[in-house]
Amino acid sequence: MSSSIVAPERPVADEGVDSAKRRQILEGAQQVFLAEGFDGASMGEIAKAAGVSKGTLYVYFASKEALFAALTIEKKQSLAEVLFQIDADNPDVRSVLASLGSSFLSHIGDPEHISSVRMVIGAANKLPELGRMFYEAGPCRGIERLKAYLDRQVAAKRLAIEDTSVAAQHFLDLCQSGVMRRLLFAVGSRPDEQEIRKNVENALRVFFAAYGPKAADQKERG
Repeated sequence: MSSSIVAPERPVADEGVDSAKRRQILEGAQQVFLAEGFDGASMGEIAKAAGVSKGTLYVYFASKEALFAALTIEKKQSLAEVLFQIDADNPDVRSVLASLGSSFLSHIGDPEHISSVRMVIGAANKLPELGRMFYEAGPCRGIERLKAYLDRQVAAKRLAIEDTSVAAQHFLDLCQSGVMRRLLFAVGSRPDEQEIRKNVENALRVFFAAYGPKAADQKERG
């Protein structure tokens, strides 16, 4: 197996047809990767699941690694765009973070997401570039968006944070505390609404104890 990920090649074709065929391949690949894992999947099985020939498959994707990267990275990017649509002008920090935390925790508990994370972790030793791309497309993008919101709240003196990137990571880690680890090891089921609400409330309590208005007042007086 190659340790590098080659960018997928794109055919010269009508854009609509090209996009539909590519999407068809990605959907077939997702079925196979989720069922067999990265190492167990073959391009032949993927072509069969997608309803295309192996020749067509290789026109769109030069290798299994490139196909896997496209599937996982593009999906992670699109999810990050949806999950971290934060109203930067909303001054109700607690409400904004509560909504974000609930959506975030609901998503990371999705079985398909857990399977994708397991696959990337399993392949990262052989394909470290894939691990980096996955991390940058998802977690890093989300942290950057939350950081931008926290920066505005610090400027408005609603929060007292020296490193907003670290604070963003703190909040997201607090939300998934006790959940992500157990799901990765297939212990228990995805969190229900009650567990999500409890986790987010706990995360907010700890976050505001460290960075909330009282901390801001103390910092200003100091």
